[in-house]
Amino acid sequence: MNDAPAQQPVRKIIHIDMDAFFASVEQRDNPELRGKPIAVGGMHRGVVAAASYEARPFGVRSALPSVTAKRLCPDLIFVKPRFDAYREVSRQIRAIFHEYTPHVEPLSLDEAYLDVSDDLKGIGVATAIAQEIRARIRAETGLTASAGVSYNKFLAKLASDQNKPDGICVVTPARGPAFVATVPVKRFHGVGPVTAAKMGRIGIETGADLRSCSLEFLARNFGSSAQYYHDLARAICHRQVKADRPYKSVSAEDTFFEDLSEEAALLYELDRIGGTVWRRIEQKGLVGRTVNLKAKYNDFRIVTRARSLDRRVSGQAEFLAMGADLLRTLLPVEKPLRLLGLGLSGLGEPKEAPPRELVLPL
Repeated sequence: MNDAPAQQPVRKIIHIDMDAFFASVEQRDNPELRGKPIAVGGMHRGVVAAASYEARPFGVRSALPSVTAKRLCPDLIFVKPRFDAYREVSRQIRAIFHEYTPHVEPLSLDEAYLDVSDDLKGIGVATAIAQEIRARIRAETGLTASAGVSYNKFLAKLASDQNKPDGICVVTPARGPAFVATVPVKRFHGVGPVTAAKMGRIGIETGADLRSCSLEFLARNFGSSAQYYHDLARAICHRQVKADRPYKSVSAEDTFFEDLSEEAALLYELDRIGGTVWRRIEQKGLVGRTVNLKAKYNDFRIVTRARSLDRRVSGQAEFLAMGADLLRTLLPVEKPLRLLGLGLSGLGEPKEAPPRELVLPL
C-alpha cells in the first residue's frame, strides 16, 4: 500500500492587468491625448494616479508627486480623474471574466486573478483562455491588457508584468523555479520596499540569491516570514483565488489645491469626502464600527485618529458626525493641511443580516 500523499492537481491561474488603465481610458476617450505623455491626477497638487506609456521613459509613474513629474517631463499633460468612467470599464472587463470562470478575485479596478482550472467554456487551455479574454477586452473596450498564466498566483502576477504592454507570459511548472531565479526580489508579492532594502543589504537581490539562503538564515533575518520567502524562491505559492475577498475598510481622501487651516473650510471638505465614502459603503452593502480620520500637514507629516463603537455606525449622519469630532481633536491645526481622508473599518456583515448579528465582532 502506498502511503504517499496524493499529488495536488496543477491549478490554472491567470492574472490580467490592464495597461496604464486610467491613462489609457483618457487617451481612448480624447483623441487629442493619444501619443502624448499624460498623467491622471496630480494637477497642481497631489500625486500621479497613473501615467501613460509615453510619460514613463521620463520616470513619471504612479504615486510620484506632481511637481516632480512635471520637472521630469515638462510636456506632461495632467488630466483630472474620472472614476465613474474607470469603474464602468472595470465592470465591462469583469463581466468578460465571469463568462470564463466564477473564480475571479479583483485586486483593483484594473487587475484580477482568475482560476480557470475548470473553465465554463470548456476550452481547457489557460493560455488560450487568456488570449481570448485579451482579445475580448480589446474588441469591447478599445483597451489593451497584459496577462500572466501559470500554476499559482505568485507566478501569474509576476508573469503579467513581464511583457507589458499588451503582452502575455506563460510560466509552466517546469519553468517556474528558473523563472523566479531571474526576477528581482523587489518585484515579489509580499516584499515591500523596506524588506527589499534589507534583503539588498545582506546580498539578496534576485530569486536565485534568495533560494541560496537556508530557512534558518531567513528565520534569523525575517522571523515569521521566513517560510513564505523560502517558498517563493522555489516558485511555491499556496494562496487560492478567492472570489469573495472581504473588504477591510472603505475610505477616500483628497489633496486640496490650496492648504487649509480654517475650521469651516476643513469641516466642509471632510463632509464632502465623507459623502463619497458613504455612497461606496451603501453600494457595497457594508456596515462597520470604526471611523478613521487621516490628515496630512503641509510639511507632509501624517496624523491619524480613530473612534470605535460597540455597535455598527448607524448611518451617514453618525459617520459624518464622528469624522467631524475626530477632526476637531486637531483644531486649531498646528500647520495648514494639504489632505484629509475619512474611512470606515471594522467591517462586518451586510445590512440585511438578522438582528442577532448586528453587534459586529472585533
